[in-house]
Amino acid sequence: MLSNFLGRPVLDQTGLQGRFEFKLEWTPDQSPASDAGLSNDDLGGSLFTAIQEQLGLRLQSQRGPVSFLIVDRAEKASEN
Repeated sequence: MLSNFLGRPVLDQTGLQGRFEFKLEWTPDQSPASDAGLSNDDLGGSLFTAIQEQLGLRLQSQRGPVSFLIVDRAEKASEN
């Protein structure tokens, strides 16, 4: 789900097993409040800060392998 918010792939390298339920509170960078001159610190912090402070995890940017799909061509299905 983090990939949706960050606009890039996120790899899980925590080593944690199983499923977890948690509530993460943060304010997106592109909020109306940011247009009003309030910073992320005024609003509860960025996603990176919230993950570190509330979950004890750290997002770290690095290069790594990414799966992708290449479509050479697409054709409309024929009627049978």
